[in-house]
Amino acid sequence: MTHKSRYLPAPAVVTALAALTACTDRPPATAPGRPESAASPPAAELQAQSEALAQHLARALAHPGFAASLKAQLDASPFREHKLHFQRFLTAAGGRARDEVAQHAGVAAAELDREAQAAIPLEIYLPVPGHRSAWRGDANVLVATALRDHDVPVAFDPAGHRILLDPDQPPATPVIALVPVETDFTPPPSMLTCLEECGGGGGGGVPPPTPPPPASGLYMTQAHFVDDFEGWLKGAPEFEVHMLGQKGQTDSLTDYQCAGERQSTPYQNVLDWSGSVMLFSNTQIDAYKAAHPGQNTRVYVVEDDDTACQIKTSSDAWKKALDAVDAANQARTAGKDTTSSTGQKLWKFAQAFQKLLSALGSLINTNDELVGDAVQDSVVGEYHPGFNWIIKGENNVTNGWVLLEMK
Repeated sequence: MTHKSRYLPAPAVVTALAALTACTDRPPATAPGRPESAASPPAAELQAQSEALAQHLARALAHPGFAASLKAQLDASPFREHKLHFQRFLTAAGGRARDEVAQHAGVAAAELDREAQAAIPLEIYLPVPGHRSAWRGDANVLVATALRDHDVPVAFDPAGHRILLDPDQPPATPVIALVPVETDFTPPPSMLTCLEECGGGGGGGVPPPTPPPPASGLYMTQAHFVDDFEGWLKGAPEFEVHMLGQKGQTDSLTDYQCAGERQSTPYQNVLDWSGSVMLFSNTQIDAYKAAHPGQNTRVYVVEDDDTACQIKTSSDAWKKALDAVDAANQARTAGKDTTSSTGQKLWKFAQAFQKLLSALGSLINTNDELVGDAVQDSVVGEYHPGFNWIIKGENNVTNGWVLLEMK
């Protein structure tokens, strides 16, 4: 896996972006400067399915009533970045949206239903904040899709024309993304729950119970990342912090805990964050030490592209990234709880042993960005005021810094 690269758009692509007229329905072409995709046939099929659905949706947006309805539903979405689950959007209210899209796109509703169900779970939203505020629910919009982050987005205008977009810079025209789901749509959003349980302005309600005191353990209280590691079509970043430790008595690592979008105090959508998120409780730390004497845990940061709290990368990319960090820092790239001479509990550097990661997620959708392994600043010899651990990524490059504290 490579760090986010910058490629200059080809002149033909620039022209298409400016005029939105030099476009055809010919098969996809690889943008100049980009390597040919090594997608397997299943991945290529999934991309084709997403493109077909994007074209249907774009054609439906030529009709003012449907475009206004979609904008209203996007605006009302309580999920992050006002996202909607695409398949659920189509089938809601007895399939009203499905029937409208099918009618306007000139396909049978049953065929559209089959196409949507055959595709991977998809979400729709406007990933660029400026586009969200600029789009008026009219035909001045594109619908774009890409299976993997940093792929060349394939877009369709309301006439159904196919356009290749610059993967590194969004166009001036607002873009609705139709991309693999990376949002947890399962639980009801807390804001909806609060409307029912928090009083909502009505008098005489029972006050909510006092929350229990936070558990003691390892916490992250500040974070800074040098990049969002996310292509513009994928919207805001989803940073996750994983606690990795020995799997059984093997030489492999496994994921013991993940702090990410499902955490009650999320932090993952900004480059600079402060708060308090627990990474590993004292109970978990003690249980780990009892089961794995002499072994230590790694704090590892990932920018997640989909499937929350599941690391998706190749074994080669994982090992290459970890080997470089370990070699540069004498393998003092793990951590353990310790007590200082003054009785203060600390999270301090420790020797890392395992380097392989078991149960890596499927790569059929996309690869997660391996932001890096947390290494104590005294080991790295790099210091940032208010922080104490440095995030080291591929080629031992510094990708951020965090404050880890025992509480």
